[in-house]
Amino acid sequence: MTGGLFERDYTGAPFMLFGREHIIALILVAGICLLVYLFRGFWTEHGMKATRWGLCALIYLCEGSWQVWMWAIGAWTIQGMLPLWLCSVTSWTMPLLLLFRRKWYYEWVYFMGIIGASMALLTPDLVQYGFPHFRFVEFFTLHGAIIVAIVYMTVVEGFRPTGRAIPRVVVITNLFWAFCALVNIKIGSNYLYTQGKLPTPSLLDYLGPHPTYLFWMELIGIGLCLLLYLPFFWLDRKQRRTGDK
Repeated sequence: MTGGLFERDYTGAPFMLFGREHIIALILVAGICLLVYLFRGFWTEHGMKATRWGLCALIYLCEGSWQVWMWAIGAWTIQGMLPLWLCSVTSWTMPLLLLFRRKWYYEWVYFMGIIGASMALLTPDLVQYGFPHFRFVEFFTLHGAIIVAIVYMTVVEGFRPTGRAIPRVVVITNLFWAFCALVNIKIGSNYLYTQGKLPTPSLLDYLGPHPTYLFWMELIGIGLCLLLYLPFFWLDRKQRRTGDK
């Protein structure tokens, strides 16, 4: 294939954690989110619809092309390619938010989508696939688009999480986690890392051995949910004080 950019055995520069290309990709995602916030009042109804459809198409294109590429290079397996990764679940179900605008789904994806995509962007499991390989571009585009979509629906279209949603999100995510653990035992996979850590450096490396890190993952996940809700808690508190005056 042209330039080896789609090859399985890529001979270009390998991915370097927090190297120049990684930092640039993170800045681009953060910059787009900032622009969405700064220009939140400029969207027309037609523009909102086009943005939702465009983001949905981009996310499906990235996730779908990854599946096709893995099959084309002979690396597709049920142990790694079922839609059981947190970001894969988010990707395939994103029409519930962007096309059907379901509030109950927004509450889940606001917390789990942002947490999952952010962790993936910070510690990508890319091994040898550095920029400009297809896998590098697809990976950062997909996970960046997930975060941009959630930010867009929050600051432009007015969706917002509630504190009451956090227990529901935690319960649903734990049920899905338990389901993945059963699947992993059955087929010898490691979805949601219930059976072991990533083969590449990740935040899990700081959380102790298996299965200790699963307990810390749970606590950190709950803590991150509370942190993501904090801006809205402060906003509600400020509005209540203003209303009492």
